[in-house]
Amino acid sequence: MPHVLGHNQYGKAETRVVRVYHECEPHELVDYDVSVSLVGDFADVHVKGDNTACLTTDAMRNTVNAYAKERGDAARQPESFGFALARHFVDDIPQVEHARVTLEAYPWVRLDQAGSPSPHAFSRAGGHVRTASVTRGDGAAWVVSGLRDLVLLKTTDSEFRGFYRERYTTLEPTADRVMATSVTAQWWHSDPVEDWGEAHGAAHRALCDAFAGSYSRSLQQTLYEMGGAVLDAVPSAAEVRLSLPNRHHVVVDLGPFGLDNPNEVFYASDRPYGLIEGTVRREGAGTPGPAFDPGLGW
Repeated sequence: MPHVLGHNQYGKAETRVVRVYHECEPHELVDYDVSVSLVGDFADVHVKGDNTACLTTDAMRNTVNAYAKERGDAARQPESFGFALARHFVDDIPQVEHARVTLEAYPWVRLDQAGSPSPHAFSRAGGHVRTASVTRGDGAAWVVSGLRDLVLLKTTDSEFRGFYRERYTTLEPTADRVMATSVTAQWWHSDPVEDWGEAHGAAHRALCDAFAGSYSRSLQQTLYEMGGAVLDAVPSAAEVRLSLPNRHHVVVDLGPFGLDNPNEVFYASDRPYGLIEGTVRREGAGTPGPAFDPGLGW
C-alpha cells in the first residue's frame, strides 16, 4: 500500500555549555544542558535522501556554544538564552518553520573563603534543576519555565482516608503520615517577563510554601494548592503543569522486637509509587498552543 511521511523533527540533544563571566567581580557562571529540535521543509531528506536542506546537528551544537559568547547577556538566564537560539533557527534558516529549545540549568553557589564569599570558587548545589523551554514559529514564541528534582517532605499535616474501596483495596486509611515527593513543575508565561530569575525564584518559593503550609488530605489536593500558589506568585504565568511521584514512607513493624513505633521509624520505598499529575490554569487564560512539549507530533 502507498505510504507518506508524517510528522518529523530532528535536532541536537544535550549540548553541555558552561559560560563564565570574567568581566564582573566576583565572577559569575551559568551551566546549561541545551537541546534543539527543528521542524520544517525536510521531507526530501527522509524520502529522497537529499540533504540539501538539512542543517547539520553539528551546526546546532556550534550555534549553542557560539551564542553563549556572542549573546552573553541573553545567556545569563535560560529563558532568554533559549529565546535567542529559537529565534535564530527560525528567522535565519529558511527551511526551518518551528524550533523548540529546551534547557536545564544546573545551580552553583559561591564558596566561602576565610569567612567571606569567594570571588571565583563555587560548589554545585543539589537542591533542584531549573528548566526552560522556548518554542518559536508562525511569528510567535512560547516560553515555559520550570524545575525538576525538587525533593520535599513533611513529617505530619498529611492524611489519606475516605477513599473508594473495592475487593482489591488493601491500603488502610491514615490520619497522620509522612508525605514526600520529587516535584517536576512547568509554567507557561502568557505575558512578558522583565526578570526571569526573579520570576523563577518567586515560583520556587511558592511551591515550597504551599507544600509546607497547607494541610494535605491527598497529594492531589496538595498539587492543586501548589499550582495555584505559583499562579498567585507569578503574574505572567497562565498555566502550571505538575508531576508529583508519591515517595511512600512505610511505618516499620517493630512489634516482633517488643517496640512501639508511633510514626517514628519508616522504610522509604522507591517503587512502585503513586504518580500524581495535573494542570492548574488561571481562569480565562488562553490556550498554550505548542508551549508544552508533547513529544513526537508537536
